[in-house]
Amino acid sequence: MVRETWEVGVIVERRALDNPWVDHGWMPVSVLPGAPSAAPWTVLHETDGLTRFYAGTFELELFGCDTGMYRDNLHSGRPSLWIALRSTESPPGVALHLVTADPYETESRTEVGTDIIEAVPMPIELQQWLAAFVEKHHVERPFIKRQRNRADADALARRGPRSGTMDDAE
Repeated sequence: MVRETWEVGVIVERRALDNPWVDHGWMPVSVLPGAPSAAPWTVLHETDGLTRFYAGTFELELFGCDTGMYRDNLHSGRPSLWIALRSTESPPGVALHLVTADPYETESRTEVGTDIIEAVPMPIELQQWLAAFVEKHHVERPFIKRQRNRADADALARRGPRSGTMDDAE
């Protein structure tokens, strides 16, 4: 299986909310093409009601079997990476769970409803790397429409009444 990786840094924000049930919310905001030397959960910027963190490094993986999805992402007009944060008991309360360039992988993860998932713009360096990967490994697979079997009219015909006795079964 063809696989390539690139380490990326992830930036997230913790925003104060005016809500009676929760006091804050988390939002992934950007990806850096590389692994900064900062420690995970380093505060980058803080204002009243908003704190921006370097959440840490994540290994972005590309797989040869997913090139069609990556191509769709690149041709969308707004190439994106999807970041998933997952709630944890340990501070700061969320952990970096996933960074992917496959929009369909992310869609399947939204069904659970517990992760925080956001699309962020893909940096140009990663767009170029992704385009080169697709160019090198994409294999066009023709769409083959399945043919339906015609219903057998005789098999669907109404059968006579059954009496339900054991003599009828013989």
